Amino acid sequence: MPYAAQHLAQAPTRAEVDSLPGATVLEFGTPWCGHCQRAQSFIAQALHDRVDVAHVKVEDGPGQRLGRSFGVKLWPTLVLLRDGQEVARVVRPQDAGAMAQLLGADRPAQD
Repeated sequence: MPYAAQHLAQAPTRAEVDSLPGATVLEFGTPWCGHCQRAQSFIAQALHDRVDVAHVKVEDGPGQRLGRSFGVKLWPTLVLLRDGQEVARVVRPQDAGAMAQLLGADRPAQD
């Protein structure tokens, strides 16, 4: 699944997220957030060739339970999940390197 440019119309439940298979990047933010807008090119670039990683873009804000369940305080917050379990996160990525580091957390270490 490639980069998702649009936020989901309705956020998934925590149970749905916890049951996601494989690697997934949950992106919490809003369409009007300046930090979120600036990070989109880095996020899109990092996910461009990663067909093995699902991208779920969740609009966050007051009363949104999914973001609270992940302890999201700043946008964008990207959480890398492996089979529904958090393995890494990055908050307000400033460059492509931050995204590469996030996605690298899902790959086994090379000897």
